[in-house]
Amino acid sequence: MEELNYAGVLAIEFFECGGELVANEMAPRVHNSGHWSIEGAATSQFENHLRAVMGLPLGSTATLGFSAMLNLIGEVPEPAEVVAIPDAHLHLYGKSLRPGRKVGHVTLRAVSFEELTSRWRRCRDFFSGRSFVCRHARPLRRVEAGILRLCD
Repeated sequence: MEELNYAGVLAIEFFECGGELVANEMAPRVHNSGHWSIEGAATSQFENHLRAVMGLPLGSTATLGFSAMLNLIGEVPEPAEVVAIPDAHLHLYGKSLRPGRKVGHVTLRAVSFEELTSRWRRCRDFFSGRSFVCRHARPLRRVEAGILRLCD
């Protein structure tokens, strides 16, 4: 990044395949894997990208409690069901619905892992069996912002 004189967020998306990490995508921009940071970090990836590009001091990427993010693929749930969950944040992208297309996401926040797990189960109940379930998503004990490298 220094060699290219790059300013901004660089996200690298990894997948675990057969016990090894495989780099799937390298994105010199904000990335959907970091959308949780809108509610889940002191400074979101979007704000820090702008700060870096504008030469401003970067903000803290410290997590605000515990967060989990569920991608909405192909369909959207009933918004009232989502927002009835405490500290659930629904983001719809205004895209037309079709199978396999990411049309939004839900971020859940909580002050403890146990509380996050409870909210996740509540959310999972109305996603269960629908095509927009993110089958591999699960709440993590700590969401790490390490995949987002910020350069000024």
